[in-house]
Amino acid sequence: MDLTEKKLTGEQVYTGGFIKVQLDRVSLPDGKIAWREYIHHPGAVAVLALLDDGQLLLERQYRYPAGRTFLEIPAGKIDPQEAPLQTAQRELLEETGYRAANWFYLGKAYPCIGYADEVIHYYLATSLRAGERQLDEGEFLEVLTVPLSEVMAMTLDGRINDSKSLVGLHWLAAWQRGELRCEAL
Repeated sequence: MDLTEKKLTGEQVYTGGFIKVQLDRVSLPDGKIAWREYIHHPGAVAVLALLDDGQLLLERQYRYPAGRTFLEIPAGKIDPQEAPLQTAQRELLEETGYRAANWFYLGKAYPCIGYADEVIHYYLATSLRAGERQLDEGEFLEVLTVPLSEVMAMTLDGRINDSKSLVGLHWLAAWQRGELRCEAL
């Protein structure tokens, strides 16, 4: 069965600093017409930054749309003409001050398929060296180092509950068990 919806017309109804809202008229698989509105997002990266002693870098950051502070893995949006790996390296340095000697691509996930085209690329960073953070203007976050066993417990008791971090930690656990094979970049 072909479930594809075909775009008939489309209009960008909002342009923000980095997101755009699209309104499309589509033909459904049964031939009927419907409207689809969604957010066009430039894409993002998320980094599982694993220290040599088995601790993971986490960030504590206030997220305005949810109205609360979250514990998360480092992440950020992809800038125009920037490759995802470059974004991951830039974001890790800017937000945490760390650089990694080794990078591994874990995979990608689509966090909001019902209303956005955002894709998040996940990277594992190892052999970390501490340095100076380079936060963007207006960016406020606290960097924490937490034993990986404690991080995994935090995913089960609700202390870590954003989908980006949960997906990344799932893949990190699979990588550690040898179930996810990744080549060094």
